[in-house]
Amino acid sequence: MKTVVIIGAGPAGLTAAYELLTQAGEDYRVILLEESNAIGGISRTVRYHGHRMDIGGHRFFSKDDRVMQWWQKMMPLQGKPSFDDIRLQRKKKLAKHGPDPQKSDRVMLVRNRVSRIYYRKKFFDYPVSLKWQTLKNMGFLTTMEAGCSYLKGTMMKKTEDSLENFYINRFGKKLYSMFFEGYTEKLWGRHPREISADWGSQRVKGLSVTAVLKDMMRKLLPQKENAAVETSLIEEFYYPKFGPGQLWETTAEEIRKMGGIIRMECSVRAFETENGQITAVSYTDAEGCENRLEGDIFISSMPLKDLAAGMPHIPDDVAAIAKGLPYRDFVTVGLLVDKLQLKNETDIPTLGNIVPDCWIYVQDTGVKLGRIQIFNNWSPYMVADPEHTVWIGLEYFCSEGDDFWNLSDRDCIDFAITELIRMGVIRSAADVKDSHREKVKKAYPAYFDTYDSIDTLIDYLNGFENLYCVGRNGQHRYNNMDHSMATAFEAVAHILHGGTDKTHIWQVNTEKEYHEEKSAN
Repeated sequence: MKTVVIIGAGPAGLTAAYELLTQAGEDYRVILLEESNAIGGISRTVRYHGHRMDIGGHRFFSKDDRVMQWWQKMMPLQGKPSFDDIRLQRKKKLAKHGPDPQKSDRVMLVRNRVSRIYYRKKFFDYPVSLKWQTLKNMGFLTTMEAGCSYLKGTMMKKTEDSLENFYINRFGKKLYSMFFEGYTEKLWGRHPREISADWGSQRVKGLSVTAVLKDMMRKLLPQKENAAVETSLIEEFYYPKFGPGQLWETTAEEIRKMGGIIRMECSVRAFETENGQITAVSYTDAEGCENRLEGDIFISSMPLKDLAAGMPHIPDDVAAIAKGLPYRDFVTVGLLVDKLQLKNETDIPTLGNIVPDCWIYVQDTGVKLGRIQIFNNWSPYMVADPEHTVWIGLEYFCSEGDDFWNLSDRDCIDFAITELIRMGVIRSAADVKDSHREKVKKAYPAYFDTYDSIDTLIDYLNGFENLYCVGRNGQHRYNNMDHSMATAFEAVAHILHGGTDKTHIWQVNTEKEYHEEKSAN
């Protein structure tokens, strides 16, 4: 029996463990080492005073049938709960003195995908639509300017050597400056002209003004059953009843049932190598004790920067590339309020008649706030009393150790409340009934600094025959959750079927277009 050491209990690490055990459990002893005290990585669910927070927001929708089937096998699809179902569920929870999900609650809900952009105190659809309300909010002159700018962009394409040019080629300079430039700089702390176009090709992919127009026509005309839809234009998605962490906690339970070992609060510090193989890892456990673990195969979802730092005898040029890889860190402020000062002007009914948005993107550069999550709309079961209160998450992008990161909990929460008041989302600080702050390190692998030399680092790591790098941080790629799972699928296939070429593992989420099939919805 071979020992497989998996670093990280996020989507990639857990998927790899589950797949190895279900496909060939008799041949492998699987041990996961997780640095934190929570399952799911950035896809975890945080519990606070009977409420739940989704760190970063996770839509469960993929073009990959393997992923869709995997999710539904782990948590069957329930559909859209009625308001009566939600009220009844809440009564049961109150009778139990708080939420206590049972196995029967392991289901996926169908949710409406509604997001808007906040810009100059007006709300626009996201992705940007060409609806009458959008044109009205922009005004006649701005609309004409945006149209001319887009036409100019189609005739005079820019070389896509930056994220700025990537956006301008697809939307024109005017729409880029309104809806992408400010938000992108907030997210990364760098102007889009300093960021590689790779980020756009992996996250925005086929989205453009042309794609928006095609989508409008698709809705007006009869379509073939399997007509393709751009990722960012999907209108529904799946979501675990109690947040994304519920799925990964369920997966961890299944792994343990099959004999897999998950060790929490174990921070990997160093690797031992011999003859092109990883032979062991050293890690610090929850008690601060140093441990050594030998293995035959190693699957890593830890940040490439930290992985390389733990390698002995790494060449100086490779070490410099890894050390220079940048990340963006993340803070979420959860606020419980009686209501929002925003009217539901859509035809989508909501519990408590709140706005139906999952996210509100804050494009306005007059505030630091990047995005607002409304947890009631991700799943009403994320909120202790979704009929009478609104539980929101205010998302801030920052860098570990900067002034915002170092604010005290109270100062950070007060700062967030002040911005919401200025935006007109809440009336006053008295509207806030409870609050909580969460910090997330290395939430977003960034595409600047030494990123343009990352292939040299990848080649070096691929030289270790029994090392597999998977997941978002494990590949320093801004993967969605399904992409992270796909890297694990590919790694497991390579382990089980042999071979030396790891190209397929690294090629996940590198295609320039990302279409969702309607049949997968």
